[in-house]
Amino acid sequence: MEEFPLYPELSEEGKQEAQRLIDAFKEKLKKAAVEVIGDLYCDAADFIESDSWSNFRNTVMDGFRNYNNRKLQARWDFAEIRAAIFKQFRDEIIPELNQDLVKENEKLKKDVERLNGWLEECRRY
Repeated sequence: MEEFPLYPELSEEGKQEAQRLIDAFKEKLKKAAVEVIGDLYCDAADFIESDSWSNFRNTVMDGFRNYNNRKLQARWDFAEIRAAIFKQFRDEIIPELNQDLVKENEKLKKDVERLNGWLEECRRY
């Protein structure tokens, strides 16, 4: 059976040419690696940290937004958190709650007007 070598024997000139090609490829590869690493540090590294923090913050905020989580966690925890927030920010919370109610009232008025308009349209048919 005839064997075929994986790497053929090269002449001395062939070996030198192959080495030059390999060295040139290594240099191009190094330049590309430096560029990619630079892009990673400059363009992505800042977002990796801030994205992780944003994900953590969003998870915590979702817990606060959904008051039903008090059933999954200890009720006492939510009562303590709510009391601490209200105690510390009472003067800001009360006027904001009033404004929230005014905005909700205006929204509901617009919804009623819109639904009355649809009802009138339906009655015409």
